[in-house]
Amino acid sequence: MATFKFELVSPERLILSTDADQVDLPGSEGDFGVLAGHAPFLTTLKTGIVTVKTGGVSSRIYVRGGFADVNAAGLSVLAEKAVPEGEFDSAVASAELAAAEAVLAEAKSEEAKDSAVAVLGEVKTAIAALA
Repeated sequence: MATFKFELVSPERLILSTDADQVDLPGSEGDFGVLAGHAPFLTTLKTGIVTVKTGGVSSRIYVRGGFADVNAAGLSVLAEKAVPEGEFDSAVASAELAAAEAVLAEAKSEEAKDSAVAVLGEVKTAIAALA
């Protein structure tokens, strides 16, 4: 299977840089997968799990928001927050839930509340997937 260059970066550090067979991402308009030779595009990400498949091995990374850029050079993800599965413990899960609940508590308009409820649901789904 053909591979492509994949990099995932958070504000804190480079999370992963590898030649991947496939990467599945939580796009804000729906989940999507990237293979070598994918058509170029740029999209935003919602909270969820990025799954990276390399040489028959899959790894998962929790992301909270960000951007994905697919181009001729490969796939670059700039995440607001990213935590590899092996580092995603109960403290991280609690902090992510608390952050999402705080946004909901501060929401003033119905639109902001609806958005915050959706994000809280995404956080809960991602936590359950990594449990």
